Parts: sequence; structure tokens; C-alpha cells
Amino acid sequence: MIKNRINHRALASVFAVALLSAGCASVNLQSHIAQSPEQALELAGQESNRDTAQRYLLRIANRFQDQGDHIAARTLLQSPQLTQLAPPLEDQKRLLSMASAVALDDSDWARNLVINLTPDSFIGYSPELVSRAADLQAQTYSLAGDRVSSAMTLILLAQTDSTVNPQEVHNRIWQLLKSVSDPELQTISSKAIGYETQGWLELASALRAQGAGLDEQGRIIRRWQNDWPAHPAAQVLPSELQLIATLAQSRPEKIALAIPLNGPLASAGKAIRDGFVAAYYLDDSVDHSKTDIQIVDTSGQAFSELYQQLSRKDIDLIVGPLEKDALAGLRSLNTLPVPALGLNYLPAGNQIPDGLYQFGLSAEDEARQIADRLAAESIQDVLILIPQGEWGDRIEAALLQRMADTNTTALDIARFFREDNLRAVTADLLGITVSRDRAIQVERTIGMDVEFEPRRRQDAEAIVMVADPTVARQFKPLFAYYFGGDLPVYSPSIVYEGTPDPSRDRDLNDVIFTDIPWVIGKPSELRTQSTRYLSGTRGQLGRLFAMGADAWQLSKRLPLLKQVNTASLTGETGVLTMTPEGSIHRQQMWAQFRNGIPEILPEQEKPMADAETAEADENVGNTGQ
Repeated sequence: MIKNRINHRALASVFAVALLSAGCASVNLQSHIAQSPEQALELAGQESNRDTAQRYLLRIANRFQDQGDHIAARTLLQSPQLTQLAPPLEDQKRLLSMASAVALDDSDWARNLVINLTPDSFIGYSPELVSRAADLQAQTYSLAGDRVSSAMTLILLAQTDSTVNPQEVHNRIWQLLKSVSDPELQTISSKAIGYETQGWLELASALRAQGAGLDEQGRIIRRWQNDWPAHPAAQVLPSELQLIATLAQSRPEKIALAIPLNGPLASAGKAIRDGFVAAYYLDDSVDHSKTDIQIVDTSGQAFSELYQQLSRKDIDLIVGPLEKDALAGLRSLNTLPVPALGLNYLPAGNQIPDGLYQFGLSAEDEARQIADRLAAESIQDVLILIPQGEWGDRIEAALLQRMADTNTTALDIARFFREDNLRAVTADLLGITVSRDRAIQVERTIGMDVEFEPRRRQDAEAIVMVADPTVARQFKPLFAYYFGGDLPVYSPSIVYEGTPDPSRDRDLNDVIFTDIPWVIGKPSELRTQSTRYLSGTRGQLGRLFAMGADAWQLSKRLPLLKQVNTASLTGETGVLTMTPEGSIHRQQMWAQFRNGIPEILPEQEKPMADAETAEADENVGNTGQ
């Protein structure tokens, strides 16, 4: 973000100079300090001079902002008394309104504010406020969902104010343009005017070339720099593009894939191996004559010892281990002599050695995404079904933590074993048992039979069901049987076996669940070719195959994801991002069972942006218990 050269107090002093020119009020509004927005509005309403009253309200709104009370400031700025302002006061109100809208994350207010904005609106402010106004204007546009105008504002700022940090501005412009949809980018590119704008749009369009690998992206960037040598971004590339341009020369060429090929995890290890190798051979950006992959079996020996052996060899990167216990063996090292991409996660709270990255099919990621979707759909009160056991404990902890962050309430949580009486579990969860007990108590009290129809609890808005397909196919009809058929049901990927089975999955109709693109998305070339020629690419093993394929893609981009916190990788297991600690998190897709077949649902805006700070801790694969 652009560093402000003027804070709220400085902004207040600028406004104060303008406001001191106001005429005297009967209560001397020039010096009066209201303690509440209601008091300020009442005093302003008693002032006969409209201009004086409006200046007073703007000054008090700015004072509330200076105190961090943006809710009070919003009350004043949205009041009818601050309509029909003179142009200088309108500019002051707009600046204050943008500041509070951004601080409050008020997207509705932002959408109203941008109606009367154009990307060059900030240029009309005094020189000491131009940078601040442009920064707030760009943030307001972005909050309103107009990333194009946000980017255009910053492009104009870079041309207008020579004191801004070009690296920071260019990083922001790039992230905004990167998030614009392809059709929208094509539309604005055809209408773009101006050297700087056209250059930015051509760069964004060129880097969207279908199937462009890392080497090709580097060539595209260098070619664009040659074509636009005088462009500001050609001289100061966005940080992400700087890394892409140099990664091809620095990416690992000798990789050890360390996975179990024997024992209880052999099937998982082989699926990951096959996905990793298949992605490697289908990657046109790789010089296969230079890149060497050594596959090492980790079963039957301590990984800490194996790691020491591999680190003494000419190895650039170790991908593995898969086993959680094996990964824990690296905790004693402060810094790994050879970087490792672990295929699992250390428990939360563990010290992560420098050079250790962590990636897997995190069930906790899915739990957090369910909580985010509930919040996005304004669902506040839910009932939860989760299996007993350590895996269920971690799902519950992640789900409840994110629900707390999004102000969603768990009305009741039912933990169950597969062998439990699922009818009783469902009846208890939906409040049917309580309803029956209450009727029995009434009968005992009055000494006669009463006509009784059980009712489910009425405060629940949805059900979160964490269950494998066999159990879920029993739970879903029971919800309807116990009068909860109208409640939407949300599940993680465990609810779907990964292969369409409409005859059995009709019992799951209307269940909304999250899963990886490999399973429910449009087939990629890798998926098409692998499914045609290889076994083990479907169902639960298919998810691990996709994980192996993404492990290959990550192996080339670890520095990029580490150094650029806004960088992401669209993989077979979701959109991948990295936390500062080196943990990879995934954003999956959403689908809903209809006629027993998953149908993809549209993407939704995330209500929170703090997924990067969440700690992950998972079992191998996490496609089941």
C-alpha cells in the first residue's frame, strides 16, 4: 500500500484551515466539540447558516476518524444535512467518506461513492492531499468491486505524483489487473487510451496466454520490456514479475521425491509419485535433459537419517516426506541445508525450520472454506455433524475458529461413530428428542395422553455435515424425516467419492460441498491424458495424484510464493497460496448434488482475507478419515 505522507491528524489540520473561515454560529460551532454524532447533528440543525453547519459536521466527522470511530463519522457523513454541498466541501466529504468506507469495509457505501467518481477525480485535490486521495480512491473502487478503475487510478497517480514509491504502486496495479476477468480485460484493452494504460493492459493480456509455462512467462515479460522500453513498469517491474523473469534460471534441476512406496501408505505414495512424474513430463517449459528427478522410498527407515544422506548429495530440493511423523523429525533443525517441500503439515504451534515448506490436502482448509461460505450466504446459526476421533477434532477446531471470526454460531455439535444409531444422532441434533421428552413430561404432568407432533428446533439455518458418502447417504434422508429437509447442508470433499454415481448419490441431492478442480472442474490436459493412459487417477487416489501434480508445479515456484505474498498458483487441487511460514493453503471449488451428479456452483467473494494466517495441521491426504 502507498505510504501516506499525511496522517489523520495532519488531514484534520488541513481541513481546519478551511473550516475556520466559517461564519459564527449561535453556539460557536467553530470551537465546539461534539461528543456524539447525534449531538453534532442537533447543533448543526440549529445553525441558520447552512454552509457553517456543513463545515462543522465535516470537522467533527474528521475528529471522529482521528479517534478511530468511523461508525460515528459514517453517521455524520451519510446524514441529509451533508447533501448539496459546495464543490470544496463536496471534495472534503468525499475524501472523509472514502476513508471511513475503507476502514469499515463497507462495500455498499463504496458502491454509492464511486457512482460520482472517475479515475482522475483525485487530481483536483491540493498537492499535499493528492497521494492520499488517490490511495483512498483506489481502495474504494476495489471495495466496490471495480478493480479496473482502481488500477486506472493508480496508473494516473504514478504519472501525476513523482514522489510515490514506483515499486509499491506497480505491485498494486499488477495485482488489480491480474484479478480482472478475461472478458473485461479484453473490453477495456480495446478502448484503452494513453501509453501507460495501453502498456499495462498489453502486459496483463500477454501473460494470460493459455498454457504458458514458467519459461514462456519469463520470455513474455522480457519481450514486453523490449517492446515498451520507456514504460514505467518496464523499468520497475512488479515484484511478482521480477521473480517470474528470473525463476527459470534459479529453479531446482535436481529433485529428490521422497515418498513411501511400501507399507500402509504405499498406495498414497505411488499416486503422488505418478502425479508428480506425469506433470513433469507434460510440462513443456522443462528441459528434461537438465532436470533430474530421483525417487526415494521412505518406508522402513528414519526420515531424519535419509534427509541427512540426501543433503550430502548434489540435490537442489527434496519433495517429501509424506508421513506426519517423518516431517516432525525435521523440527530439530533451525535451517534445512537443502530446502524441502513436505507433503504434510506439522501440528499448529510447532517451530518451522527455515527452508521447510508444507503442502497437502488440508482438511482444515476445507473447514475454513465452509465457514467462509456460510458467512458469504449470511447464515449465522448452524448445526454440525462431525465424526469422532483426532481427524474430527482438527476439523471441528478449524471450523469453529473460522466461524468465530465470521460471527457464525454453532448451535449444537454432534460427534458420531459410524456404528452409532444415526437416527438417534439426527433426532438429537435437530431437537426432536427434546421435543418428544417435553411431550412426555406434559403427559405425566396432566395424567393423560396428548396429541403430539414433534417439531425440530427452529433456530437453525443450515447443517454442516462432515461424513463419508456411505454415512452421508444415511444422514441426508434422515434430515428430511426429522423435519429438517428445508435446511441447506454443507460438506467437505469427503462426502463425494470422486466418481459420478447418480444412482447412489441421489440421496445426497442438494448437498453443497467443496472439492478440488481435478475432481469437479473442467478437465485439464494433464487430467485428460492421465485418465486415458494411467490407473489410479480417479476417486480418492485421484486426489492424491492431483496433489503430486501440484507438488511438481510448486517445486518451480516456491521462491515466488514465498517472496510475493499476493502470488498464487492455479493448480489441480485449487488456487494455492503460501503463508509467511511456508505453509501452502488451497482455495477449492464448490458444487451441489443435483440428480445425484455434482454441478459446479459460481465462485463467491471471500468475506475474510486472513486465511494466510491460519495454521494448518492435517493427516496424509485428508481425503478421508
